[in-house]
Amino acid sequence: MSMNKHFVLKKEDRAPQWRVVDAEGKILGRLATHIATVLRGKDKPYYTPHTDCGDYVVVINAEKVSLSGNKMEDKEYIRFSGWMGGKKVVTAKELLAKHPTQLVEKAVKGMLPKNKLNKEIFKKLKVYVGPEHPHKAQVATQAAKSA
Repeated sequence: MSMNKHFVLKKEDRAPQWRVVDAEGKILGRLATHIATVLRGKDKPYYTPHTDCGDYVVVINAEKVSLSGNKMEDKEYIRFSGWMGGKKVVTAKELLAKHPTQLVEKAVKGMLPKNKLNKEIFKKLKVYVGPEHPHKAQVATQAAKSA
């Protein structure tokens, strides 16, 4: 084999698959790291940094994710409107109670690269509160192809 040849994945050659991840009882940071790796495609042998070669990820049971230590009360998500007194602080416990999907989405988004591929990669993440999701057809066709 010649060592002077290198492989570059073309957009038309990629074949993304659908993966379902159950977040029940999993620690948020470790779950987000795994999801970010799959979304980028770093777990594949043909990973190319400048192309989107990852898979689609469907996260179910987002409301049952856990945080280690006192992060449920201590971790804060801060946003600022730009106006005086416009600083809004929400703890992880409050965010989990109101919008459990956002907790997982924010963790994964923070682990993705800050470049032009970011939006394209993040669109492949689908997070749902309960065990039901509308992507059963995609997941079923992937299982049928691999079997």
